[in-house]
Amino acid sequence: MQHLDLQVLDAALEWANDGETIWLCSVLATFGSSPREPGSMLVAKADGSHVGSLSGGCIEEDFLGRIAEGHFGDALSVVRYGEGADESPQVSLPCGGILDVLVERLTPDAETLTHLEVLHATLLGQRSLVRRIDLASGRKRFIEAGENGPRVERDGQVIHLRVGPALRLIIAGISPVSRFCADFARALGFEVIVCDPREEARRDFPIEGIELQSVLPSLFIGSGAAHAATAIVALTHDPRIDDLAMIEAVRTPAFYIGVMGSKRTSEKRAERLKRSGGLDDDAIARIQMPIGLHLDSKTPAEIALAVVADVLRVRRGKSRHEL
Repeated sequence: MQHLDLQVLDAALEWANDGETIWLCSVLATFGSSPREPGSMLVAKADGSHVGSLSGGCIEEDFLGRIAEGHFGDALSVVRYGEGADESPQVSLPCGGILDVLVERLTPDAETLTHLEVLHATLLGQRSLVRRIDLASGRKRFIEAGENGPRVERDGQVIHLRVGPALRLIIAGISPVSRFCADFARALGFEVIVCDPREEARRDFPIEGIELQSVLPSLFIGSGAAHAATAIVALTHDPRIDDLAMIEAVRTPAFYIGVMGSKRTSEKRAERLKRSGGLDDDAIARIQMPIGLHLDSKTPAEIALAVVADVLRVRRGKSRHEL
């Protein structure tokens, strides 16, 4: 299963290449309660076909209906949904939320195809870019971006939309926790890759939409598979898998690195990684061990929930004391 943004761009490219006019929508801002975050995307065409989501249902229905009625004929427009919206007061969000959406009407010409191809390649690549869109002039261009920053920024008539590699989770080793961790992460939109060289372990791990690699996790991680939107977690309790994965993981730009084990086990692992792995204190400090939020987890599902929640915490830039 691909990250939702990739699904949106796949559909956009397919329809544009087929000669279809498409409408690419991006959430610009949310106020109060809203189901999707800024930067979320949806693409649609005139017959009502669409991929992606802006709200989880109600807004999409209204938006598609207005396309069918001939609305959104301008190349660029911003529409507000929710409380206080002038154009569509009948559509409300939970708890009185408000949603601002950028709507781009894209005709299937060479300029559109090139723009969509750059977007698609960025999601599949290793670096982030920012789309700079001038609402007044209609001009769009890509500019270089650092790896961290808000997905959406607006300065008057100029909008900056950050796009980058799709969120990826690499799970080093198969264990009872791995299965739940893969399921939770996939539900959150991560591209999930599970690595384990053991045939007997892989035999019991057929999960639809999960990529399974039959190699040592350390080899896969060291091959360049991790970018700045990658989380790497080791969940086997086997030092032959977990320790080697950590040695390679700290050499990558992954935003989260963690390994399962008790506090005492983690202390022993840190000593081994320094002694045998040659890791210094800065490298050790990058590894979350014990992994996950402290939820007093007991079952594999509870441990996996704590792990994925901690990954999301770091991705959102939240410290533990803020939770």
